[in-house]
Parts: sequence; structure tokens; C-alpha cells
Amino acid sequence: MDLKELRKKIEAIDSRILQCLAERRDVALAVAQSKATQASTIRDTEREASLLLQLMEQGAELGLDPGYLTRLYHIIIEDSVLMQQAWIQQGKGTGTLHIAHLGTAGSYSHLAAQGYAGRRQCHLQGLSCETFRDVLTAVEDGRTPLGILPIENSTSGSINEVYDLLRHTDLHIVAETYLSVEHQILVREGDEESPITTLYGHPQAIAQCSRYLSHLDNVNIVACPSSAHAMEKVALSKEPGVAALGSQSGGALFRLVAVANNLADQPENQTRFILVQRQPVKVPHQLPARTSVIMATHNHPGALADALIILRQHELNLIKLESRPMPGNPWEELFYIDIAIHEQSSEWQAAVKELKSMTRFIKVLGCYADERIKATHVIHPERRHRD
Repeated sequence: MDLKELRKKIEAIDSRILQCLAERRDVALAVAQSKATQASTIRDTEREASLLLQLMEQGAELGLDPGYLTRLYHIIIEDSVLMQQAWIQQGKGTGTLHIAHLGTAGSYSHLAAQGYAGRRQCHLQGLSCETFRDVLTAVEDGRTPLGILPIENSTSGSINEVYDLLRHTDLHIVAETYLSVEHQILVREGDEESPITTLYGHPQAIAQCSRYLSHLDNVNIVACPSSAHAMEKVALSKEPGVAALGSQSGGALFRLVAVANNLADQPENQTRFILVQRQPVKVPHQLPARTSVIMATHNHPGALADALIILRQHELNLIKLESRPMPGNPWEELFYIDIAIHEQSSEWQAAVKELKSMTRFIKVLGCYADERIKATHVIHPERRHRD
């Protein structure tokens, strides 16, 4: 069998794999429909561990590496869990989701919105915005029902501008989604050999690649409103040596090619996005929930500690604590808190009642399904036999 025939055989196998993945998704949706009427949670980690162990044992008989299978099925399980959560939250997709996002098609916000819509079996109808403030305004004035905003990154940390904007809006956080971000240096086709003189990128992308960029000599780094703006500038430029920081999928939309890959300071570079709308949502009891709050304590020693003690006394799991300066009040702070709790739970209702009596200001930004999917822990067959 010659090389051409071998490649056709691989393509046929890949096609069958895709069909099996689609079939598996359909069955996973049927499981979600069954779980929607039950009190049980979406995930059954014991069953997942048993499944992975069984698959690794079957794979070993076929000469497949257990580590490879584990990584592969973690991705498949994560996709199933997120899709099931989406179905239980809102049922069958409505066909189209209208979402305001930063930048044009190809920006990271646009890619995150696509992923969010895709898991809900919906087509994305995006509304491109120039700034984070514009995203919120588009939802506030009714031009679109949903807006998506990046809130934090695993490499560069919190996006403070978004935190500051959340204080001044009446919109509610109703969902979150995560996007694995792989930054690349993108240039026009045919310009791959030219030395880079100008590099465009969003400030967050630039910050996330600071270590790599610090070693570039004589390169003018220019901040842009979004990654899509950066790529568009390169696509329209006639000058050699002009490049952009962006993603492979985004670059393809602008006919750009990569000359450097995986540039983030940390190899696992993820951005967390939040989705906002005018009305809050109620998270079904089967789903893990996250409640986000803004709080200002009184200006005296131990005030924050006293507030955190209340959370501890009610056995509430604090996921995140972020402080920001309070405008107009020098040296005073606002605190943004994420808690792993349903807003309707008796534990949270009791805790927030106490917090309101001892803080200057407290505002619930939203309660929504927690999309952090922890990998299933399983002992590999070789290690189990050694033990």
C-alpha cells in the first residue's frame, strides 16, 4: 500500500472517529435528560474512574499507552459534563445565541462565545464591540441578550477593568466559560522570512507573553483593542515585518500564518470568561454553582477577617478573593468574592444576612453554573499492580 492509499485509510478512520464522538454526544444528552428529573448531581466520579480504568486495560491489550488514553478521555468527559450541564440549565438549544463580544470574528472573546454557543447546540450571532464597556452597554440597552467578558487569566491574573465595570452595572452574571489560549506570532503569507519590526496585540495577550517578548530586539510592540484588531492590521498592512499576537483559528480568518507558537509564560494558559444578561438565572440543584459578590467592609482593623469568618462559620467554600481600590475613597478597598454555593441555599441566605449587617456595601453579581471540570483521578493499571 503506497503513501497516498495509507493517508486515505487514515482519513477514513478519522471520519469514523468523528461519527463515534457525535454519537457519544447524543447519548450524553440523553443521559442529561434522564438526570434532569432526578436529585443526583451531573457527575458520577466513581463511575468515571471505573470507566477510565476499564478503558486503559482494554487499551493496553491493543498496545495503547494508558497516559495517552487518560488525556484523551479527560477531554471527552469534560465535553460531556459541560454539555449536560448546559442542557439541564436551559434545555434544548434555541437555534441561535446573540452574544456581544470584544473585537470582530477571530478575537479570543469571539472564540469563547463560539464555544459557549456550540455546547448549547446553538449557532452564534455575534455583535462586535470596541471596548468592554461597549459589551455591557449593548446588553443594557437591549441590542443583544447576552454579553461575554474575560475576567481572569491563569498567566496574567485578573482583568481589573472588567471587575471595575461590574460594580456599575445592573446586569447579572449568568454563566462562565473557559478558553485555552495558545498565542502565536502571525504574519501575512509570503512574509515569513522578514525580520519582525512591529508586533500588534491586545494588552492581555502582550502581558501573557511577556517573557518571550522581552527577548525580541528592535521590535515595536503596539497595543490594540482586541486580538482581532491586531490581526486585521497585519492583514491590511503592505509593509514587511508586521506581525500580530493571536490564535491559529483567528489567524486563518485573516489568511495569516504562524512563525512562532506557544508563547505564553505558562504552558497551561486559560482565560475565564463570564456571560452577563439583564435577568438573573436560577441554577438547577443538580449543578455545582458559583456565586459572585462585591463587598465593602468598614474601615477598621480586622473588618475583612470578620467577614471571612462568617463564611467559614457557615462552611462556605471561598473560591476567589480580589481587592480593588474604591473610587473616591483613598486607601479603601472593594472586595470581589466568588463562593462555591447556590444563591438560594439556606447556608448562603443566612451568611449574606449577617454580612449585610456588618458591611458598608454588598451586592450579588450573579449565581451561575460552575464550569471548572476537575480531571477524574484514577490509578493507572501498571501502578495498581505494583501497589
